[in-house]
Amino acid sequence: MSPVPELSRVWSPGRPTSVGLVVSIFRRGGGDPTFQPDRGDGWWLGLPTPSGPATLRLVQRADLGEVQATAWGDGAAWALDHVPALLGDGDDEGGFVAHHPQVARAHQRYAAWHIPRSGLVMHALVPAVIEQKVTGQEAFGGYRALVHRYGSRAPGPGEARRLWVAPSPAGWASIPSWEWLRASVDGARSGTAVRAARVAGRLEECVALSHAEAAARLRAVPGVGVWTAAEVAQRALGDPDSPSFGDYHVAKNVTWALTGEVLDDIAMAELLEPYRGHRYRVQRLLELDGAMRPRRGPRMAPRTHLPTRR
Repeated sequence: MSPVPELSRVWSPGRPTSVGLVVSIFRRGGGDPTFQPDRGDGWWLGLPTPSGPATLRLVQRADLGEVQATAWGDGAAWALDHVPALLGDGDDEGGFVAHHPQVARAHQRYAAWHIPRSGLVMHALVPAVIEQKVTGQEAFGGYRALVHRYGSRAPGPGEARRLWVAPSPAGWASIPSWEWLRASVDGARSGTAVRAARVAGRLEECVALSHAEAAARLRAVPGVGVWTAAEVAQRALGDPDSPSFGDYHVAKNVTWALTGEVLDDIAMAELLEPYRGHRYRVQRLLELDGAMRPRRGPRMAPRTHLPTRR
């Protein structure tokens, strides 16, 4: 087998930018086969680009104010072209004002974090669908199993690193119902993922739409609601105003961080209203700063789905 060609570029952000802080949002649990965090050898991502699978390696060169990006595979050129957007180059903080000391502290502490824009809608959408209304353990395990069965090894050195690329839309659409169940993804969620995969072309066009238009198009897919559309907007579309309403933890954590009380989505919406235009920015800054309410009681147990062949 001939070696996979290697492409590279050096990007200078022009402002403090932490690769690790920005790309951490793309990691789907500690065992995500499509993401390897920096251990002195850069961050590695397996990406299903419009041009084909790609392995992308990002190395922070803080002393030079640069990011060294290297890519392999059919999607290598596409991945390199989108490195600035992926690392938040288009994130504009204009109009943002910290109305709470907790937010001001987090904003100062994490000034090198910016909202990413991967431009890969399905790459963000399918994992979000799998994560709907289940524990993280169940969702991450299901995603990992499906990527291993229906994805592909990441090209170039990504294969040697046991890095994977998630399935293409056609790949997601072709997964039999019993295989979804074997991965603990019930029919409601697998149906949503398959419906989305079948109209992937229309959904990928969201990158060229306004945030409001993109949210409407995403939510036109039955099973994609406010929370799921926000998960996509936060990763693929660079939307600073897409907070995670409907999440089991987010409202409780945000309200606790800002008021000392554990409250609901309605209260979070009221607290974030002065930040309209930057509501997700506030949510993520607080998350990065460790906003986590005290936990009491046992963790929710994962459910079991028995596969039925058809």
